[in-house]
Amino acid sequence: MEISGHQPAKLRRELNVWEAIGISLALMAPSMAANINPQGTAGLIGRAVPLGFAMATVGVLLVAYGFVRLTQQLHHAGSVYGFVGVTLGPRAGVFSGWGLMGTYIFYACVTSMAAGIFGASFLQSLGIVPAGDINPILPLVLGLAALAGAWFLALVPARDGTRVLLTVEGITVALILVTTMVIFIKLATGTAPDGHRLDWSVFSVPSGTDVSAVALGAVFGFLSFAGFEAAATLGEEAKNPRKDIPRAILGVALFGGVYFVVVTAIEVMGFGTDAAGMKAFGSSGSLLGDLGSTYIGPWIGDLITIGAAVSAFGCCLACLVGASRLLFALSRDNTELPGLAFASSVSKRWGTPHGALAIVTVVAAIIILVWSFVLGAHAFDIFAGSGVIGTLILLVAYLFATVGAIKLLFLSGKPKVAVWEVVIPILGILVLLYTLFRNVWPLPDSTTPGFYYPIVTIVWLLAGGLAILLMPSVAHRVGERLEADEGLIAASS
Repeated sequence: MEISGHQPAKLRRELNVWEAIGISLALMAPSMAANINPQGTAGLIGRAVPLGFAMATVGVLLVAYGFVRLTQQLHHAGSVYGFVGVTLGPRAGVFSGWGLMGTYIFYACVTSMAAGIFGASFLQSLGIVPAGDINPILPLVLGLAALAGAWFLALVPARDGTRVLLTVEGITVALILVTTMVIFIKLATGTAPDGHRLDWSVFSVPSGTDVSAVALGAVFGFLSFAGFEAAATLGEEAKNPRKDIPRAILGVALFGGVYFVVVTAIEVMGFGTDAAGMKAFGSSGSLLGDLGSTYIGPWIGDLITIGAAVSAFGCCLACLVGASRLLFALSRDNTELPGLAFASSVSKRWGTPHGALAIVTVVAAIIILVWSFVLGAHAFDIFAGSGVIGTLILLVAYLFATVGAIKLLFLSGKPKVAVWEVVIPILGILVLLYTLFRNVWPLPDSTTPGFYYPIVTIVWLLAGGLAILLMPSVAHRVGERLEADEGLIAASS
């Protein structure tokens, strides 16, 4: 159906379930996350890192329910934008799409900087970079190069891109699992260095630690899972979207839960649960790299480090793919507005949204350059700050999607699933609200960079909300498009 006198651009429908899994797995980047994120949890709850990740797994699965049910009914390149728009209204849809796009852009900064950090460490291990402190410019340059490389691969057909993502992440995760298994065997047989053994206290809260701190520690678990729903952005490129996309989302969420809990437990046990062990855990530059070097040999540390760099690069690619699809979906509904015609353009050669891809890549590069050269931040500072901001925005988008799922499934005529299932998304909403509250209040110390992360998050969301209020005709046009979009007509129950 044609709206407002133009035929909207369409993407090629050519992906299968494994390629949908590839985009979600690459954006979640389990190998990169397992090397960095657990340290944030350890700073809050000590040895109980896997307990925090277990709590995060429960929360993610509650949120995943909404995405699975939504993608069984609907499919759209805009993911949350389309889902929320058709369930809660066009204004809410545009707001959610804007938020999720912001998450992916900030995560492109996170992952490109991670690729630069791990890449610089690997060059140092090869002797190419002198021993000692690494020049802070090197990780930044390597990170920007990774961003440029990710843009190029995102420009080629999605089939090729997702195959690269799945292959790269699969190899890296396999290497980590082998290393984890070796560490587990040595811990179990009493042959581990420094007399370390299996210690199930990692699943108990240390004395003197408040239970609410465990919930706050689970936030880093959410950061690790972020992107599990990315396959939803390929709803217009999958051959069988109402079966393949839900399977990809649920499969990646379940895998991530088992993987993160097991790997973080072995990581903490491998370093040791005493004070000295946790200190070493918190100061490690590469958790699994250091453990691999200690438990197997120096060579394994180098392999894991370069694997983490490649994983970060793959995740950056997935971020650009997700962000460009969202901007494409938002723009094609409003091509009359200045600049959005370019953002909604599709490459005649590749069939990918090259205009939107160029825009989100440039925005990510600007964020990195301003943060570095104007604010004087190093690559790790950009990595950490962008991660927090992106996650806070993401939780808001998840919240809207979960509310939309409740309305579509239970409040739009005859319930499309068993009524008792409403308990699942309601619990998901409670988890999201509490997680957001714990991150925003109380505000961090005003003398630390963390003070500005919630503020930047709010500014980004307010910018989207203000634009919607000032341009009411945009919401009207979006509503017309969403009503006419074949992928947003709910399947028969």
